[in-house]
Amino acid sequence: MTKTTRDRRSYRVRRAVKAAAGARLRLSVFRSSQHIYAQLIDDAAGRTVAAASSLEKAVREGGKTGADKAAANAVGKLIAERAVAAGVKDVVFDRGRYLYHGRVAALADGAREGGLNF
Repeated sequence: MTKTTRDRRSYRVRRAVKAAAGARLRLSVFRSSQHIYAQLIDDAAGRTVAAASSLEKAVREGGKTGADKAAANAVGKLIAERAVAAGVKDVVFDRGRYLYHGRVAALADGAREGGLNF
């Protein structure tokens, strides 16, 4: 199977993030054309600690679409709230293959406002 340019970019970013993470959990972001998703992943144990997305009812009621910066900010606050409830304060941000711009940056800002440090 051949790897596309975006797959190679994603692996390159993830490798750098994991190397810099140390004992911190990874906040991984996926964005589609209609929604945005965030997961808090423990790579050492191989499990997801918390997750949030713009598909959830609390986020959908707040705005008119899941594909804007307001929805991304709300998802960031929601994942931060769930992470703090799980006892996690320090994470490393994994933007995946996306530029740190627009909805990805809005999600990161929302997570910082919610109490996560990265």
